[in-house]
Amino acid sequence: MTGHPPRIRRAPDTVVVGAGLAGLACALDLCRAERRVALLEASDGVGGRMRTDRRDGFLLDRGFQVFNTSYPQVKRRLDLRALRLRPFTPGLVAHTPDGPVRLADPTRRPGEAGALLPGRVLPARDLAALGVLTARDALLPARFVTRRPDDRSTAAALSRAGVSARTVDGILRPFFSAVFLEDRLETSARFFHLVWRSMVRGTLCLPADRIRAVPGQLAGRLPEGTLRLETPVEAVTGEGVLLADGRELAARGVVVATDAATAARLLPGLEVPAGRTVTTYYHAAPRPPLAEPALVVDGSGEVLNTCVPSEVTPGYAPPGTALVSTSVLGDDRPGAGRRVLRRLGELYGADTRDWREVAVYTVRGALPVMEPPWPLSRTTRLAAGRYVCGDHRATGSVQGALASGTRAARELLADPSPG
Repeated sequence: MTGHPPRIRRAPDTVVVGAGLAGLACALDLCRAERRVALLEASDGVGGRMRTDRRDGFLLDRGFQVFNTSYPQVKRRLDLRALRLRPFTPGLVAHTPDGPVRLADPTRRPGEAGALLPGRVLPARDLAALGVLTARDALLPARFVTRRPDDRSTAAALSRAGVSARTVDGILRPFFSAVFLEDRLETSARFFHLVWRSMVRGTLCLPADRIRAVPGQLAGRLPEGTLRLETPVEAVTGEGVLLADGRELAARGVVVATDAATAARLLPGLEVPAGRTVTTYYHAAPRPPLAEPALVVDGSGEVLNTCVPSEVTPGYAPPGTALVSTSVLGDDRPGAGRRVLRRLGELYGADTRDWREVAVYTVRGALPVMEPPWPLSRTTRLAAGRYVCGDHRATGSVQGALASGTRAARELLADPSPG
């Protein structure tokens, strides 16, 4: 459904602003509780930052995306089989000052377990430290992670676990820089432990129809008439919301489920965290520079990570062409594209002169800055009948966005003030 009707036939009792994952989860739960919901989205599609474009025969996510199957909200809300998930190689290729290093998950690729023998890639002490950390995070109940009273940075947590600075700087820092969108490992250790747990217990993959399939599946479950695209909201009022076209839509309950910057504009006085910015470059290559769906991270920091999505699913690129995705921290600055292409030639050992830039996406506020102490969840209720949700109210992840939207619906339904 696109646009909005000239008049609203049935007045909603709740308006949800923003059809990203948080807004979709909130609207779904409210509809199941038989609330009359209007889900208003300013753009022409659902998903927020999880959108996909088709360009010149390529399917391009608006920024680098991976999908983790282990998140509790993912398991609860999504039909994973219907997404037709395609996995990445379990592990990574890290380019260090000593050359490329391949780390594979020995439980999923036993044939590559030899690389993890002491001294091959990591010292025995680091292997033991990472083994203990992994077992604790994977096997203990999640509450042992979420209720840690002494939150600290990821760097401090790795040091406390006994991992050497050489292994952190050469392998773990480049990998988690791509996960947290920062290169100092200053992100909350609480979040780090949850991410590590999810990676060990789940699979990193992509839907066959790209990342748009995830919000698309959720939106497809909404009652007809709930979602209204191309309906921007100008302000939250005492009676409901003021639309950009000048109409006021009355509702006892209003949930702002937008990105942090938009939420701060709609709800003056709301404190929101700063955001991380990432830029993703897509290149078309005549042949795959790496013939597997592996994540490659760069110890030099020139790029965060790079991969060949068309090796995940060939349909991401036209026949006879490979699609290469590469992300860097910050904005797309003059000359950055040329530097990225040069570095890709070094990382892949490939001649990139015949590669063609297909698209560049800069995503501001791609993740909230989650410095310690970081609460993994916080209330969504601001005042009587007024709520805010999103990953900036929980954790910068699919799990965080869905969980925050779930909490907003739960708190609204328990609040007598919206009627």
